[in-house]
Amino acid sequence: MDEIYKPEVIEPRVQEVWDSTQAFAVSEDPAREKFYCLCMFPYPSGACHMGHVRNYTIGDVISRFQRAQGKNVLQPMGWDAFGLPAENAAIKNKVPPAKWTYKNIDVMRSQLQRLGFAYDWQREIATCRPEYYRWEQWLFTKLYEKGLVYKKNAVVNWDPVDQTVLANEQVDSDGRGWRSGALVERREIPQWFMRITAYAEELLASLSEMDGWPEAVRTMQTNWIGRSEGLELDFPIENGNESLRVFTTRPDTLMGATYMAVAAEHPLAVSAAENDPQLAAFLSECKNVKASEAELETMEKKGMHLGVNALHPISGEPVPILAANFVLMGYGTGAIMAVPGHDQRDWEFANKYQLPIVQVITDADGGTVDLSQGAFVSRGKLVNSGDYDGLDFDQAFDAISQFFEQKGTGQRKVNYRLRDWGVSRQRYWGAPIPMIYCEKCGDVPVPEGDLPVRLPEEVEFQGVTSPLKTMPEFYNCKCPICGGDARRETDTFDTFVESSWYFARFACRDSDEAMLDERASYWMPVDQYIGGIEHAILHLLYARFYQRLLRDEGLLDLDEPFANLLTQGMVLRDGSKMSKSKGNTVDPQTLIDRFGADTVRFFVMSDAPPDQSFEWSDEGVEGASRFLKKLWRLVADHVNNSSLSDDFGSLNTEQKELRRQIHLTIEKVTDDIGRRHTFNTAIASVRELINSVGRFEVRSAGDYAVVREAFSVVVQLMAPITPHICHQLWQELGFGDSIIDAPWPVADPSAMAQSEVELVIQVNGKLRAKIRVSADADKTAVEDIALKEENVVRHIEGKSVRKVIVVPGKLVNVVAN
Repeated sequence: MDEIYKPEVIEPRVQEVWDSTQAFAVSEDPAREKFYCLCMFPYPSGACHMGHVRNYTIGDVISRFQRAQGKNVLQPMGWDAFGLPAENAAIKNKVPPAKWTYKNIDVMRSQLQRLGFAYDWQREIATCRPEYYRWEQWLFTKLYEKGLVYKKNAVVNWDPVDQTVLANEQVDSDGRGWRSGALVERREIPQWFMRITAYAEELLASLSEMDGWPEAVRTMQTNWIGRSEGLELDFPIENGNESLRVFTTRPDTLMGATYMAVAAEHPLAVSAAENDPQLAAFLSECKNVKASEAELETMEKKGMHLGVNALHPISGEPVPILAANFVLMGYGTGAIMAVPGHDQRDWEFANKYQLPIVQVITDADGGTVDLSQGAFVSRGKLVNSGDYDGLDFDQAFDAISQFFEQKGTGQRKVNYRLRDWGVSRQRYWGAPIPMIYCEKCGDVPVPEGDLPVRLPEEVEFQGVTSPLKTMPEFYNCKCPICGGDARRETDTFDTFVESSWYFARFACRDSDEAMLDERASYWMPVDQYIGGIEHAILHLLYARFYQRLLRDEGLLDLDEPFANLLTQGMVLRDGSKMSKSKGNTVDPQTLIDRFGADTVRFFVMSDAPPDQSFEWSDEGVEGASRFLKKLWRLVADHVNNSSLSDDFGSLNTEQKELRRQIHLTIEKVTDDIGRRHTFNTAIASVRELINSVGRFEVRSAGDYAVVREAFSVVVQLMAPITPHICHQLWQELGFGDSIIDAPWPVADPSAMAQSEVELVIQVNGKLRAKIRVSADADKTAVEDIALKEENVVRHIEGKSVRKVIVVPGKLVNVVAN
């Protein structure tokens, strides 16, 4: 065996073996337990970064470990191939997005293959291919028939840089677009929506049962769905037959409502502005505010009287109605009852416009509340509320709700922060929305036989305008119902539509008769899903929603798509996230060329648990390389320099101790990888074992046998992390052709049992000796041996032994004076 480790020779050779034998191609086998391991698939940007390497190595280690457990393991890979970066790059470089994307896919595929990931490449998906997006178009038309998708004019988040609409989930807390980072604006345009709110309660309720997901992700989704219980009630309009409906979570504050506020788009505001140019100008200003919802929370609050009053539904007193720039038509009823005494925003607005502020809640002890400095927002007891005085929050909630329910002018209701998912995008590089507009028939879904609506791939750009809008050959068509002239929809799907169901399509990527077939039922759910926590809302919530759409269409009898979720931490350098803008990136390909794929894989697994951030270290990579060289050298010395028998025979104490460490390491690494996913501690345990083997002197057949066992175990335990070197070492040790077909080692309880233990002997708390005793020696026997130890006798001479404290398996402390 060559004593020099040469990854540049070994790794291509091992990968050729895997490729030629289709080692990781799998099929359905009902007789075997399946394990579906999936990492969030990448956008084909053109090059893998260290975040990709870490994420996909985590998935590969888990997949290879589960295969060694005898399971039928599926680990596929594909490409989230639509999206604005490809389109923007195409505009810049004057290359069609399709050509740019396919070229990048080829580059990134070769990089992933160079890292030796155990993917079933026969299942590769690129979401920009018609055979893929055909089926999401098909499902969209089915959902349209059910009323689960619809089109309406809506005030939307507009990204002025990317020139497209963003869903609420795609705008960060600072009001910036998730890709461009630009401050988004509000615009009113026609949009297609998916009715995710129809599943809000189910999406929320199921979170409590998802024990395999991190608590942080479940909390984020709970907060985003935002369930709130309250009362929806009517305020009659003075001198009219209409009423203004509002929703409140604080019915207990109803008697403190001193004004109403409506959105600029509210019908009451629009009607009032017909004969009031000043009000019309204000409403126009509100509609044209270039601010995201996040910015609306901090921007200056403005309002204007409509010249119309509501009547308080209990007292009958007139309540002025104002249009306000902070009320959104798309949230709730587009109108609010304002209680400035007990809501800080309402308090600030009331002070600005000299509106009444009334206290109707006091603290539980009836203490004085000063509303001159701000609103009192805590719950307490009702005051100045007539018949409801003295009630607490719960009592008032029930009593006031009952009052309106009996009158038929209100009802208890559950509202959600979650709003329907706007899926229309005004850019080109996406799946065409399969709808046709006819002057006679209205919006008409494309018939199933005409799907897919293919996105033309050979296009030219004029600025950022979608080429689809300038291509009559694309948008001109015939109405499927009346046969008359019609116009095809030129908006494309939000790219999160593609990533919301790809996991199921991997199971049956070649199905051309159905979106999913029975193979999906075998593989789903994904047993282990891996990806960044930054996708907790954007992708994971949409995927859970889509899974329910697939279920209700009869395609997959399953509620949740991912049984277990691992959210990996970021790769940092000098304490900051790696990014091109910061100039602190590391090129994985350069490292692979210099050190080999196994070294890179080993290092990214060795430094921190996968759910924590990982600090890059050039010295760490070199240390990982040294360790693999050391392992190779030790095995080479063992193979080349020993011709002894591998029969254990009768083991001496040193041999038993090494065997005990071997099997304790098996037990720990099995738990670290299989249950805890703490790959760094698994690697640390293997390092300790290798160090022990390196210090162990082989002088007999028994020594040789134990060391041989140690190497076989080390190679098996390391194989999921460093598969190439372990494949080769397994063969050099003579254990078989391919380690990927070897079962995982099992810890031997008899080997881990101790016949003797070493105890520390103290006299009055100070170390005086060490002794070895039988592991099953009782307290009396241990005391007797300890008190006879020569150095102990010397230190208690002339003293009286008051007591002897025995800590089993650890120490004996003799107390004497």
